[in-house]
Amino acid sequence: MDLTVPPTGSVAATRSASRAWLPASGLLAGTLVTLVGLTWDVEWHDDVGPDTFFTLPHLFLYTGSAIAGLISLVVVLSTTAAQRAGRPVDEVVGGKAVGVFGRTFAAPVGYLIAGTGGALFLLYGLWDLWWHSLYGFDAVIDSPPHIGLLLSVMVTMVGTVMVFAAARDHRWGVFGTLASIAVLLSFSSVTVLGLSAVDTEISPVTIGMTFLSVLLVVLGRGFFGRPGGALGAAVLLSAWQAFSWWFSPWAAHAYASAVGLPLRDNVDDVASMPSLMPACLIGAALLAELVLWVSGRNGSAPRWAGALSGAVAGFVIAGAQPFQDTWLYDVRLAGAGEILATAGVGAVFGLLGGFLGWRFGGMLRLLAPRRDKETV
Repeated sequence: MDLTVPPTGSVAATRSASRAWLPASGLLAGTLVTLVGLTWDVEWHDDVGPDTFFTLPHLFLYTGSAIAGLISLVVVLSTTAAQRAGRPVDEVVGGKAVGVFGRTFAAPVGYLIAGTGGALFLLYGLWDLWWHSLYGFDAVIDSPPHIGLLLSVMVTMVGTVMVFAAARDHRWGVFGTLASIAVLLSFSSVTVLGLSAVDTEISPVTIGMTFLSVLLVVLGRGFFGRPGGALGAAVLLSAWQAFSWWFSPWAAHAYASAVGLPLRDNVDDVASMPSLMPACLIGAALLAELVLWVSGRNGSAPRWAGALSGAVAGFVIAGAQPFQDTWLYDVRLAGAGEILATAGVGAVFGLLGGFLGWRFGGMLRLLAPRRDKETV
């Protein structure tokens, strides 16, 4: 794999961008395979129950992480070989190369993060295998090795966002960044279930999902540098939410039928993982975009604009969640006071998420190499 820097504006520059697109696309494909496996596995645990180590949803999880890990390894070895040969490495391929193990290896920072997540997934996968050998079935999604597996996959997905962000001067880099952000938000939604053990009057799961949603959609806007980033990430997330709403129950029920396992008695029509994601995310993202556009009409948006847009989006997302729960689960709608209190807390955490997302988006922009490029 040729990762060297081509002459600016040349045909070689276009080919270099194409070569950088291939491993980045493979990385994104790996995370999508893992996301399919998780969506399927969460639905399996809710509708069927116990599972073993070698199930189809688990194999999707393992395969996706293996794809991401192997691609990252190939890019790191190719970068190391190029640097040892004295050839400058194109930073479009995952960002600036950094030394690893005393500069024994040279790794583009995006692929280093993604590969580290893949390596951690392998270790936690071995723990999960040992766990199943001791206890047999897993009846829940939040077993100790599963927590480690989920976090390691999120590390890989963060690396994938960074890989595409390094190519922000190319259309495929911008789209890939927004798609990777949507994949990360979709996958991380299940982690907020760990907050359900917190005993508070206001749902900690709702607030956790609000914080994550705001942080990542505002990050998309901060990275994009102009209107459209938050909306683009929200639209891609909503598209996945719509697909998985159909796919996850179908896959879980079809697989249970194929292996001869019955469904639980209390199975409903609500898809487990998509229901965690806010249904109003596109509307909230539009409001965030509006706040940022108004605040930046006279030039660049001030530093507080990201936090303000996050507060507005957080208020909407958290305030709409009781209505979403009533619609999905046919439960009593919370009172006006409780809804306003939830929206208010959501605005506070949205403010924090917006501040962090805006700053992180600016950091992602710095991954791209500082030279003029031909947009492709």
